[in-house]
Amino acid sequence: MPPNVPSASVRAIARALTFALALASVLGPARLAAQQDTTSHDMHGMPGMKPEPTPRKAARKKPARPAKASPAAAPSVARDTVPRVRKDSTGHPPAPAMPMTDDSAHPAMPAVPDSARAAVPAMPDSAPAAMPGMAPMQMIDGPLGIPMERTGSGTSWLPDDSPMHAEHVMRGPWELMLHGVAFAMYDKQGSRRGDEQFSSVNWGMLMATRNAGGGRLQLRGMVSAEPWTVGGQGYPLLLQTGETYRGRPLHDRQHPHDLFMEIAGLYEHAVSDRVALSLYVAPVGEPAIGPVAFPHRPSAMNDPMAPISHHWQDATHITFGVVTAGIFTHSVRLEGSIFNGREPDENRTNFDYRGRSLDSYSGRLAWNPSSRWSASAGYAYLRSPEPAAPDEAVHRISGSIMNGRTFGEHGELATTLVFGANRHADAAHLEPSYLLESNLEFGGAHSIFGRAEHVRKGAEDLVLGAGGPAGEFSLTSLVAGYVYEFDRAGAVRTGIGARASVDLIPAALEPVYGTRAPGGFAIYIRFRPQRMSEGHDKRMGAPKTPGAHRGHAGHE
Repeated sequence: MPPNVPSASVRAIARALTFALALASVLGPARLAAQQDTTSHDMHGMPGMKPEPTPRKAARKKPARPAKASPAAAPSVARDTVPRVRKDSTGHPPAPAMPMTDDSAHPAMPAVPDSARAAVPAMPDSAPAAMPGMAPMQMIDGPLGIPMERTGSGTSWLPDDSPMHAEHVMRGPWELMLHGVAFAMYDKQGSRRGDEQFSSVNWGMLMATRNAGGGRLQLRGMVSAEPWTVGGQGYPLLLQTGETYRGRPLHDRQHPHDLFMEIAGLYEHAVSDRVALSLYVAPVGEPAIGPVAFPHRPSAMNDPMAPISHHWQDATHITFGVVTAGIFTHSVRLEGSIFNGREPDENRTNFDYRGRSLDSYSGRLAWNPSSRWSASAGYAYLRSPEPAAPDEAVHRISGSIMNGRTFGEHGELATTLVFGANRHADAAHLEPSYLLESNLEFGGAHSIFGRAEHVRKGAEDLVLGAGGPAGEFSLTSLVAGYVYEFDRAGAVRTGIGARASVDLIPAALEPVYGTRAPGGFAIYIRFRPQRMSEGHDKRMGAPKTPGAHRGHAGHE
């Protein structure tokens, strides 16, 4: 090992641990607040809350005989079926008391005639929000009743049943949500082109949503510390290509994300009970092309590394200048974008506007036929995306199918199938890519994930040089991994994980890599927020059933 490797590794470890500690310091107070919330309310009759004891003698005591009704009064009913109603300090009547039977520990619900129901005031839907010491936790759904869980990256759609890991709080009319993940990892890639590195892959996002002007306004800000925790040349990843470092194209490494990953505003407004319009304006954002970007896909949430087909499918997820307009129903969305087609430059902490304009365009059609499925197809024209080839334009097509569901208290399953292809302006054929990935979480602490990819890349993409093999090559990558969450207390979930990969390359590339099946592995610690339904259950005492917290009716 070269003498400079240990010191470089120590510096990388320090960067990774510094970021991990910073993330924990931000989310740590939320963990304490979540634990305190579970004991700060004493609300009779709500699941998860301590009920007030009901004396048995009071249940067996005969109620007082009601006064004789006048002829103009409502029809009389059985005297033991109409409880006396008293308003509490909020002005709302409490739920009727349910007497205990002598032979059962469960409350017995007496049958109430229709005439009696008219005499008992109903509990208003807003009553829980008015209870003393209780902050409302209702999520702000979009126009047409579209749930927040459908929100993907940019303006893309996820299945409604996708799990959402975030911290959620109301501040006046604003709903604030904090998303994010951080991996502190050791990565080792084999073969002659491999390398090893300690680094931290991470991102954090704040979304602020409120009702405004008869519609919904959402402001987003997303950042990453990867310019410092990964470094300018990125982390080792065999067969990965795209972007540059010190003026030379990167190969077998994944570039770091920019400091500013998204700064955007989205406004949606219903024009009828079936149709709504949207406008997305982003100094930094994502145009309407490709699937949900890999950092935000539930099927990739436990894998710290990017797909090797990233620049064939969703590489435009960080674009400096985007305007997207759309029209949508509850299940179909059609949208178009104009945007700056140039990929981010090597300076990962600035805004890449100099010499650029909204010179590219795209369109995408999305369809959510049920709560568990989402499909999309799109096309984009990117003018001069690569700074190394400024005169070369690219045509990109994409299609994706996503499936997501939650089950039980902690179960999650998400699967994504993606097709993406590039055609350079001077070429007559497409360079296709295919991806299938899935993530399964079960037992409250265990996750397994996998990814299979096939992509065609040229000698120029792989930076094989003038003396290397020429032409295009079919590349296959297979990945499997596991995460164990050893700390599930509070608002932050901490897990330890590992992933292994093996790549299959043609014989023409064997002299370059030294083998036809190069591979690699990574071990890491992962930090992320809890699933929202878990936090909601603990804070609100809501039923632990999938979709119960959404405020909308699920559909199949």
